[in-house]
Amino acid sequence: MTETIEAFLGRGRKATINDVARLAGVSKKTVSRVINNSPSVHARTRDDIAEIITRVGFRPDPQARGLAFRRALLIGLIYDNPNAQYIVNMQMGALDRLRGSGIELVVHPCTWHSETFLSELRDFLESQRPSGVIVLPPIAEDRQLLDLLEELNVPRVRVTARTSGDGNAAIGREIVSCDDIGCAEAGAHVAGLGHRRIGYIGGNPDYPSAHVRRHGFETGLAAHGAAIAPDLDEPGNYSFESGYAAARRLLRRPDRPTAIICANDEMAAGAYKAAFEADLRIPGDLTLIGFDDAPIADRLSPPLTTVRLPTRDMARMAADLLVSRPATADQTMTVPSALIVRGSSGAPKAGL
Repeated sequence: MTETIEAFLGRGRKATINDVARLAGVSKKTVSRVINNSPSVHARTRDDIAEIITRVGFRPDPQARGLAFRRALLIGLIYDNPNAQYIVNMQMGALDRLRGSGIELVVHPCTWHSETFLSELRDFLESQRPSGVIVLPPIAEDRQLLDLLEELNVPRVRVTARTSGDGNAAIGREIVSCDDIGCAEAGAHVAGLGHRRIGYIGGNPDYPSAHVRRHGFETGLAAHGAAIAPDLDEPGNYSFESGYAAARRLLRRPDRPTAIICANDEMAAGAYKAAFEADLRIPGDLTLIGFDDAPIADRLSPPLTTVRLPTRDMARMAADLLVSRPATADQTMTVPSALIVRGSSGAPKAGL
């Protein structure tokens, strides 16, 4: 066999799977099974084929492998989220882990409340046949979607703001969550500066994160004897436009807030615009707090005080769970958040 390999190497051409099969004296299908880590090949035969593959420098064609063994080459990212930067960070984090692995990321945006939500997802999963999926909030909470993944036997990692009491933990294999403790730190920071007329622009109530973040902010405020003023509590939708509209309503009040806490940085950026139009200085006239620590936070003037959510790290961890862990392993991973104090927070003016 050695002479045959040396003779082949002397030809100076690129090895194919047929060459490997001929040199090993086995079928092409057996070589394919070894490449795809099938347990059905005898250990001695596997070792012989692996040695030949190494010596002749054979490299499997990823596209050919994709046709024959599609599930090993794709991880899906499923989402419905209005925050574009959040989605970009999630994609980048997953790609950080998958780069160089031979596994590709395929993204699938969807519309959660549409009539075709589940049927379109079924079509996606059955046509692409991913080896696993990362499911982002808020659809990570959808029981029907999780049941569909269970039915199709698709491994998944839910990225969610909570890890228990949601009715989904029993069928979730792995969950990456953020404890949002940074929200409590942010609430304590605002109250500690002396603010008492505190407004709030919340997230979409369909998202568990909206409730978890609010609870964290309220906990931090209460620790310093403060609270969100009931008349300064505005709904938002995690978008720039919703933050701008809510902040305009708050800042037009004769007894306007001296501080506004926003459930994400996009809405906080909208509040900056409303403050500028109202001729208010930040933080001299108005303190603003966000959540995410998105790139925009450090680009605003002054830079935004916010709670850092390690979104990219969470996606990288989720992809790693799918690539490195057994599909049947139950695991919950909690990622901490943290307050990042910048120039948008300060003490209220005397008398306010």
